[in-house]
Amino acid sequence: MSFESIKNISAVTFYFASIISFVLANVLKDNNLSIYYVLLVLGVILFFLGILKRIQTKR
Repeated sequence: MSFESIKNISAVTFYFASIISFVLANVLKDNNLSIYYVLLVLGVILFFLGILKRIQTKR
């Protein structure tokens, strides 16, 4: 599996996706708790991917 498309995504896109994931998690918290946790973990992963991408582009 090739991850070449992920390398072309900017850090801001990862940050924006993590914010959307956090907002959706909070909206869906009362309806479905398992989706809440999945979106919460996804938001954290996307946030750290954004940080790693920013560190790599600063070098």
